[in-house]
Amino acid sequence: MDILHLLGLLLMGAGLGFAGGVFGIGGGIIAIPVLIIGFGTDQAAAQGTALVLMVPNLLIAWWRYVHHNPLPWKDVVAVSLAGTIATWGAAHVANQIDQQLLKSLCALFLLLVAISMIRGKRKGAGNGEAEDAAAKTAGKRPLLALVGAIGGGCMGLLGIGGGLVATPLFARFVGLGQRTAQSFGISLAAPSAAIALGAYSLHGNVDWKLGLTLAVGGLFTVAPGVALAHRLPERKLQLWFGVMLAAASLWLLVGHYIMRN
Repeated sequence: MDILHLLGLLLMGAGLGFAGGVFGIGGGIIAIPVLIIGFGTDQAAAQGTALVLMVPNLLIAWWRYVHHNPLPWKDVVAVSLAGTIATWGAAHVANQIDQQLLKSLCALFLLLVAISMIRGKRKGAGNGEAEDAAAKTAGKRPLLALVGAIGGGCMGLLGIGGGLVATPLFARFVGLGQRTAQSFGISLAAPSAAIALGAYSLHGNVDWKLGLTLAVGGLFTVAPGVALAHRLPERKLQLWFGVMLAAASLWLLVGHYIMRN
């Protein structure tokens, strides 16, 4: 690996880390197509290698988000446990289902949610102040766990981030502010991504050198991304997340055909 190649990977990792910090995602939805198209990595290896980047990004982002948005620990455990169990269970049936059909259905659903986030107006936590998560989630633990299970199931079946799916559900259907929703999304995604990384590693579908280089680049930019997320007005962050979600949805719909050609 020459110095220019190394610097390019570090910069790409830095960009993915920053985006992950802003939106509370691991960056896999961006990293996977880049690895496939730019590096010729096959689908399984791209997903496994992206997880090497995602796990530390998610852990750092989770720590920073929870610092700004303290969460009730029992709710965090409920979301994380439901998501982890769903990830493990769904991964065992993933190979028995038409993956492209599932991705298309998931993408259409996410696109509808994205449009709702872009167009919709809802009461958030304001222009940067912390939201009282305990008051918002009081009596809603079963619903939080259900959303966690949906996000974890998508992670296990489709290999896309559970937080990408769960965050808009936390915001739109549980009624959480965008930043609190992203905090819960990371609480779901971090353990699920770690379990998924172990599974991909056992099957030899991880390029550790490439993944660790990307991860090093992201270590220095996740925290600034989280800081930006907490300086943005609630509505603007929601709008940006909706645009990012729409782009990810469109990629899930058409990316297969682009890569095949």
